[in-house]
Amino acid sequence: PIDVEPADGPVAAYAVLLKTPTGRIYCFYNHNTDEIPTGVRDMPRQPAYNLRRVDMLGHFVLKFSDDHGRTWSAERTEIPIRETAIDRENVSGGTIRFFWTVGRPFAHHGVAYVPVHKIGGVGPEIINASEGVVLCSDNLLTETDPARIHWDTRPDGDAGLRPPPDGGPIAEEQSYSVLSDGTFYVVYRSVAGHPVYAYSRDHGRTWTEPRYARYANGRLMKHPRAANFAWRCANGKFLYWFHNHGGRDFHDRNPAWLCSGRETDSPTGRIIEWSQPEILLYDDDPRIRLSYPDLIEEDGRFFITETQKDMARVHELDPQLIEGLWGQFEDDRLAEHGLILNLPHPNEAMPPAVEAPPLPDFSATDRSQSDGRTRDLRAGFSIDLTIRLDSLAPGQIVLDNRIENGCGCALRTTDPHTLEILLNDGRTQSTWDCDPGMLNVARKQHITIIVDGGPKIITFLVDGVLNDGGETRQFGWGRFSPHLRGVTGADRLRIGQQITALRLYNRPLRTSEAIGNWRHTRPR
Repeated sequence: PIDVEPADGPVAAYAVLLKTPTGRIYCFYNHNTDEIPTGVRDMPRQPAYNLRRVDMLGHFVLKFSDDHGRTWSAERTEIPIRETAIDRENVSGGTIRFFWTVGRPFAHHGVAYVPVHKIGGVGPEIINASEGVVLCSDNLLTETDPARIHWDTRPDGDAGLRPPPDGGPIAEEQSYSVLSDGTFYVVYRSVAGHPVYAYSRDHGRTWTEPRYARYANGRLMKHPRAANFAWRCANGKFLYWFHNHGGRDFHDRNPAWLCSGRETDSPTGRIIEWSQPEILLYDDDPRIRLSYPDLIEEDGRFFITETQKDMARVHELDPQLIEGLWGQFEDDRLAEHGLILNLPHPNEAMPPAVEAPPLPDFSATDRSQSDGRTRDLRAGFSIDLTIRLDSLAPGQIVLDNRIENGCGCALRTTDPHTLEILLNDGRTQSTWDCDPGMLNVARKQHITIIVDGGPKIITFLVDGVLNDGGETRQFGWGRFSPHLRGVTGADRLRIGQQITALRLYNRPLRTSEAIGNWRHTRPR
């Protein structure tokens, strides 16, 4: 590693980079130039204030490299940030600036833009008020003397990018994208359980009223207080990283989910509509957090970097996952890979029972180890069916291969009017159900249940909608036990009369494939 600032100097943190057309690389970061210490001190707006950390205050500065980061300028240059209400209202009354940045800088029409996240209060929750601004320079890309670089703070006025009126005091870690008509799109985190977005048609001077992000089908997206970043790709489409649950704090950043976006027209200009998400990355320990990503695109290949401020990792993305996301808006093909049962057969009625096809085990004994430890097979399966329920009464068995000791898999209706999957290996049992309110009576519905033995997650899609918990629960996806060995049950699979079509797959389908299956089953 090459130090931009010495490790034994004042605290320097939250560095982001921008490369100019000349090859110069600028590094922008927080610098505690005044060496303000942690500890209890009197502040103008709060006596005996306990300053817990000093990496999110001080001065915003830059250094540059003209040799691809091998060496950095000896002098650092301070970047002026226009004072706004949130600065004057912080605990110091504006004498100390609180801020940080993790947003990727960008350039558009010869102007450089650097995101900054202002902090209005630093309390027991570390940050209890925040909003976003972007610093603009009309000559950074060409000026060689940092002291002569011009800076302008946007948006205009005394307030930055904030949450919707009911969204609490947090609006931070803004991520910007530029659309084909020059519109700026920004997405950022809140404490409302949803990501927030806005558009600017005048290069960041003004913004539309902040709103909670939605999928193309109109459903609200869900996201906790974690980084959620969007990137424009070479094909003009977009990718978006988030965590797909309605938490309001810093937890549950595992797994990471990915949406694709495409531009469409609106009365005021171009906007982005978002696909439904796929699981992108996971760790076996649910408490491990995956965050602060960036996207690298090279020669048609996509790579994601991610870190939780300590260890950085790089992952190449599966091309099939990306292509599936691109095509999710129109794809109506039936997924055939891994299809091991497809009923009813042409010109036949649905049978009440069939020979049960073998489903993959989730784990096995590792024969290469003398202690017989577990080998995680990271396998899974999917159930894809069309169903017509005459009532939502609980206890209806829809599909079942269990034996007397409970081993096997079953689908059944539950008391909150949901469909539940039950997985049992005789030692361990796991269950999860669809979101309440998704099932209807006397109407055919398409349901896909995906049991993914990689992240050990179960997802439900009902009529092409990935369940996310809605307004009734934080998570629409659920974890099953990593100790569950499999769902081998009876030789016969019993099929309830509610099922009008049934497909089994010996692998976990992707969200995009499940949506394609739903679209394939719709009347033409």
